[in-house]
Amino acid sequence: MVAPCWTNAVSNYIPADMEQLAIRGRPREFCCEEALAAALRVFWSKGYEGASLNDLTEAMGITRPSLYAAFGNKEALFRQTLDLYEREKQAYIGPALERPTARGVVKYFLDGALANIAGNGEPCGCLGVISSTACGAEAQSIREEVLKRGRIVQQAIIARMQRAIDEGDFPGPADAEAITKYLVAVLQGMAVMAGAGTPREELERIAETTLAMWPSR
Repeated sequence: MVAPCWTNAVSNYIPADMEQLAIRGRPREFCCEEALAAALRVFWSKGYEGASLNDLTEAMGITRPSLYAAFGNKEALFRQTLDLYEREKQAYIGPALERPTARGVVKYFLDGALANIAGNGEPCGCLGVISSTACGAEAQSIREEVLKRGRIVQQAIIARMQRAIDEGDFPGPADAEAITKYLVAVLQGMAVMAGAGTPREELERIAETTLAMWPSR
C-alpha cells in the first residue's frame, strides 16, 4: 500500500523572534506517491544494490530522516516500489491471462513486456529481472522476495496453459509447466537484452518470431 502524502508539519504557533529560523529549519513537505515513483526509477535503473541512499534521497527530493519516517529503511522502500511497479508497469499480466486462447495470452504478455522494458521515457529492462540477479549479501532478501513474486505469476501462467491444453488449444501433447518456463525464458531474455541496450526493433522481431513458432489449433 502506498503511504499517504507525508508532511513534517511544525506547530501552528511560532514565536515572532523564531519565525525566520523555523522557516529555514522546517523540513520540506512532499508527496509520498511522487517520491515513491522517483525511487522506483532509481531502483529500476541502478538495481537494489546499485541505488545508494544518496541517489534515492536526491531523486525523491527528501532527507534521510524523512525517507525513514515515511517509508522505513531502504529494503522497505524497495518493497513499496516493487508494489508500485507491479500495479502500474505490469498491469498487463491480469488481462493477459484472460485472453481466450493460449496464443492470445502469449501475445498479450509479449506486447505488455515490450511496452514495459523498451524505454518509452522509463529505464530499459525489467525491475524484477534486475533485482533477481543481485547476488550480494545485502540484496539476498530482496532477491528472494522478487523470486517469490515471480513464482506466483508463473503458477498463474501454468494454470492458464493447463486450461488451454484441456480445452484442446494445442495441436498435440503439451506440458503446461514447460510451456510456461519457455515463455518466461523469452520474456526474461528480452528484458536482459533491453537493459543492455538492444533496440526495440530487435526485441519486436524476437516477439514476432516467438508468436510465429507458437503452436495453435
